[in-house]
Amino acid sequence: MQFSSLVSVRHRFAVGRPLPFNVRNADHTLLLARGQVIANDDQLEALFLRGCLVDLAELRSPQELIEAAPPQELPRLWHQCLDRVGNTLQNCQGEGFAGALDEVSGPVQALIERDSDLAIFQVLRQDGNEHTQYGVRHSIHTAITAFLVAQRLGWDAASVQKVFKVALTMNVSMLELQGQLAMQATPVTPEQRELIYTHPQRSVEMLQLAGIGDEDWLRGVLHHHVASDGSGYPAGVHDVNDYAALVRRADIYTAKLSPRTTRDAMAADRAGRAMFMHDPGNSMTAALVKEFGVYPPGCYVKLVSGETAIVVKRGASVITPLVAAITTPAGLPLKEPVPRDTAKREHAIAGVVGDKAVSVKLPPEKLVALALG
Repeated sequence: MQFSSLVSVRHRFAVGRPLPFNVRNADHTLLLARGQVIANDDQLEALFLRGCLVDLAELRSPQELIEAAPPQELPRLWHQCLDRVGNTLQNCQGEGFAGALDEVSGPVQALIERDSDLAIFQVLRQDGNEHTQYGVRHSIHTAITAFLVAQRLGWDAASVQKVFKVALTMNVSMLELQGQLAMQATPVTPEQRELIYTHPQRSVEMLQLAGIGDEDWLRGVLHHHVASDGSGYPAGVHDVNDYAALVRRADIYTAKLSPRTTRDAMAADRAGRAMFMHDPGNSMTAALVKEFGVYPPGCYVKLVSGETAIVVKRGASVITPLVAAITTPAGLPLKEPVPRDTAKREHAIAGVVGDKAVSVKLPPEKLVALALG
């Protein structure tokens, strides 16, 4: 461990507020744990005189730690950071929500920027379709998608970060209902339909009660189901901001990729084609389809060799991604996945394979390890 004097980092904390790091005695033993409060200036001065220290590693922000993390640590960081986002969304009551959302959003955004292929992989290899998790996971996948597309469109950093939060919070009032609907084999009831139609307004009200007053953010949530022609809900709206417009498209696209009890997930190439055909000429839709490509990381493909493979990274062109074969041409599982270059004729992609048609199921940690290359 490397240490710095407490006095040298005086600008990193404040009297009366929880400490963002541990404070140690001169002999490195723990004196005050992270989260404890220095009550007054006299106590602070006593700590300075005592020669208290801070571990330099604890001074680095989560984003800095992610930037410096070795590649093999990224799967653990993704899992950890997404869990924190999910817990925050499920506890969105109170005025501390905005600060908590900032705290958990930053690391996920840093992970997206660290490796965008691995970010797309998170969206395609969707876990967490359980009753209590589907709604949370869908909001997170929509937020990742919106963030990537906003960057491709050249939005400034503040707008990219804001559209991420709009997507995360668009459904805070119906996360549990989304889980129910994902597993429900019977038609939507009138009561459920009413909750669906009113969820944008109810989500806005929840955010306002949590102390969020950003009008662009709130309008983005309120109008994320309004189409450019005014259809959708709330009815009668024709003027939607860019946040709502982009989140609506990211929401639709990621929903197509999500399996439900009543239908399988749509293949990635078909999902992109459906988006483009339904919304031709729109720059946001075009950017989304280009960002994910025909064969995005995480989708299964059949090679002309007969092997089944999983896409691990985007390649030099949209039709030549890097893949890892997981079966022999006869369909037998390989002991270990084998990298294949789809730019070579003998390993070209013949088509996308649906998840249910893939007999070899690799554990999530091995899938993510493949995406790291």
